[in-house]
Amino acid sequence: MSTSCAHLRDAADRAPEPSRADGCEDCLAAGEHAWAHLRMCTECGHVGCCDSSPHRHATAHYHETAHPVVRSFEPGESWTWCYVDEKLRA
Repeated sequence: MSTSCAHLRDAADRAPEPSRADGCEDCLAAGEHAWAHLRMCTECGHVGCCDSSPHRHATAHYHETAHPVVRSFEPGESWTWCYVDEKLRA
């Protein structure tokens, strides 16, 4: 999916500082280091682990806060994802 949505357009104007740059903040708080890939919330900077990770903290953050867009927090990746519309902006 590569169609845009209003959430993705709005997120393009935001560039929050990541809340943690050294890993998934929820995993680290629990003393774990088992994430696969990291995602950053474009609303508040929360860094969470992806859905391929055991705890899926990025998606859990969306469900807890309703912040709709995350971007990849992996080196060399620049895509964003909207949970609400299930749209990808590459």
